[in-house]
Amino acid sequence: MVEVVSTRVDEDTRRRMRRLPQVNWSEVIREAIQKLSEEERRREVDPRELKEAAKITDEIRRPSPPGWDSAEEIRRWREGR
Repeated sequence: MVEVVSTRVDEDTRRRMRRLPQVNWSEVIREAIQKLSEEERRREVDPRELKEAAKITDEIRRPSPPGWDSAEEIRRWREGR
């Protein structure tokens, strides 16, 4: 079943739309909605996957060696370029 959705646009937009009678505006809007909803679906994170990723991160994390200075290390790498 197909649902009907209506929308409002300002006068200037409607005027510009009328100048392009060959464009199927319903299709343009339909595709935009589908694209946006697909992008949002891809952004959703499965809480189980997030928990697993955190677990893996915790497992591979190790403490820095004593006396190691991250700022000094960054400076050394930058000066070596």
